[in-house]
Amino acid sequence: MHVLAREDETFDQLLRRFKNGVEKAGVLREYKRKQRFKSAGELRREKAKAAARRRSKGRRGGIR
Repeated sequence: MHVLAREDETFDQLLRRFKNGVEKAGVLREYKRKQRFKSAGELRREKAKAAARRRSKGRRGGIR
């Protein structure tokens, strides 16, 4: 992640932009996810669980 300081931008504002960029890019999420080795079976179970969660979200109603 790379941020250039804008004219008349304080360090706090620059840091906030950097943090937002890192969060949107998912850098920390990916880092935490790769901290521990997961077997193929574990990954498959996680994927199935996430798919079930998405399906149930769709059934709750409302327009998406």
